[in-house]
Amino acid sequence: MRERPATENGGTARFGFTITKKIGNAVTRNRIRRRLKAAFAAAAEGRARPSCDYVIVARHAALDRPFAALLEDVARAFVALHDNAKRSRSGEARPRPGKTVASKGST
Repeated sequence: MRERPATENGGTARFGFTITKKIGNAVTRNRIRRRLKAAFAAAAEGRARPSCDYVIVARHAALDRPFAALLEDVARAFVALHDNAKRSRSGEARPRPGKTVASKGST
């Protein structure tokens, strides 16, 4: 995610999709791109920041994933992305999954 001045591009969020040739042939890549564009267009309402550019790196699983599950994934990604961006601005440490910090003196 990259933030830019809100006056640039009329203040709308912009999305870029990257789909490598490793994923499949042109038909497969275009189908994944269309599914992701539709999912992000539906889920971005109220979640995407107008001053941000988003770059999405596609995975092959996006081809077979049910669309409802894809929408949930996109919504969760927006929440996680903006939560992490907020933490990095405040200087808060990002919690690591599965890692706990033991206090000194405890065994």
